[in-house]
Amino acid sequence: MADTKVKPDFDQIATTLDGRDITRGYVWPQILLMPQDLVLTIRGGNDLRAYEDLLRDDQVAATFQQRRLAVTSAEWTVDAGGKRAIDKAAADFIKQQLNGIEWDRITEKMLYGTFYGYSVGECLYARDGAQVVLDDIRVRKSRRFRFDGELRMRMLTYDNLMGELLPDRKFWIYQSGADNDDEPYGLGLGHYVYWPVLFKRNGMRFWLIFLEKFGMPTGVGKYPSGTTAEDQNNLLAAVQAIQTDSGVIIPASMQLELLEAARSGTGDYDKLHSRMNEAISKAIVGQTMTADHGSSRSQAQIHMVVRQDLVKSDADTLCASFNNQVVRWLCDWNFPGAAYPRVYRRIEEPVDLGAMAATDKDLASIGFRRKLEDVQETFGGQFDDLGMPAQGQPGASIPSTAFAEGADPRDPVDLSTATLAQFAQPEIGRWMAKIEAMISQAESLEQLEDMLVNSFAELPSNKLGYLMGRAMAAAEAAGRFDVQQTAND
Repeated sequence: MADTKVKPDFDQIATTLDGRDITRGYVWPQILLMPQDLVLTIRGGNDLRAYEDLLRDDQVAATFQQRRLAVTSAEWTVDAGGKRAIDKAAADFIKQQLNGIEWDRITEKMLYGTFYGYSVGECLYARDGAQVVLDDIRVRKSRRFRFDGELRMRMLTYDNLMGELLPDRKFWIYQSGADNDDEPYGLGLGHYVYWPVLFKRNGMRFWLIFLEKFGMPTGVGKYPSGTTAEDQNNLLAAVQAIQTDSGVIIPASMQLELLEAARSGTGDYDKLHSRMNEAISKAIVGQTMTADHGSSRSQAQIHMVVRQDLVKSDADTLCASFNNQVVRWLCDWNFPGAAYPRVYRRIEEPVDLGAMAATDKDLASIGFRRKLEDVQETFGGQFDDLGMPAQGQPGASIPSTAFAEGADPRDPVDLSTATLAQFAQPEIGRWMAKIEAMISQAESLEQLEDMLVNSFAELPSNKLGYLMGRAMAAAEAAGRFDVQQTAND
């Protein structure tokens, strides 16, 4: 049995700061930490310019722009942290600050932290009466900042290459991609696309040489033995001139030929280029479909769902970083004691319009119809109400339930029951006709009972079962619709 008297240990045990971290060794508080990104340290010399250079690649630039714009295109909102008046006032204050500093622009720049591993924004404060307000957030170059052995951020300068300590509550730090909390530099997308971009660039260089070799034949000059060095140089100049000039002259004793390529094709350079582009797309946006041409709309929609996970993750982690730093600082200064508000972006999943239309059809069969405003918002465009009846049959009307005791004729359950009864009436009528024939033939109640029991299997039930199944499916759809509408209201 566990000892319930053992008290919890509130101290950190596996910290990096005590020098016992076997992945780093001893850490000096005043010495700058080295990033654990081996690609950056070995190939890039611990300089983020190696990753900045990757952004010159067309595929990297296009896909990373897609990822950033997917976040900034989503609407942002601010929720109060509690129900008290001070909590709501703090939320309104934060919303006002974001409206005044171009929050989308700042978000788009801070999202470069997903590529480099971290990004830094300097908060510029101002006074508005008794309040400290946010005048702006200036996103700075990430490579200007490093972290020391105590995980404090320092700013590198020409006068202090070990970095100057920065004031508290002044710089907003966003970190992304690291697999542990002891890596302040994060692990950016540049780590994953470095090799594909390098292979692609070298492949392009050899591809251009290939095209030059096989697109234009190589000139060959032949000279007899005993030719002087000066004449040899003149012949070489003539060989080089045939690449651009329309005509050249050489002595009759010399020969000038074009060496034709013996092979053709692209040498698989095109495949290498495409494969590297696909690798870049998968690393940045999680798939290749929305970045490349030749994709059908249905495939792109399927892959877009995969990318939505990345978009939501970027939005959530960036907003959480902002909430845990800047939002708390402003609230502590201006609204002490208030519950911290939450800034976030609404990342909506793409709507399956086909499934939505099928649901609307089932709802219409039991007397429900979506509001015109909701139709326009869901499907886009402008629609006119044709005034058609809610049921699937032209001109059909819902039987009145006004005589039902205590019933509301617009009650969904009564509408569903009445509609099912209406559509099942022909089938039930055939049942009643058979039963009436049995009554006229029976000579006693006992005989009628036996006739009814023996004829149960002969009564037609396929169509009635189908109608009841449709009614149950429509009822389930109506329930889901009602819950959704209640949540939206």
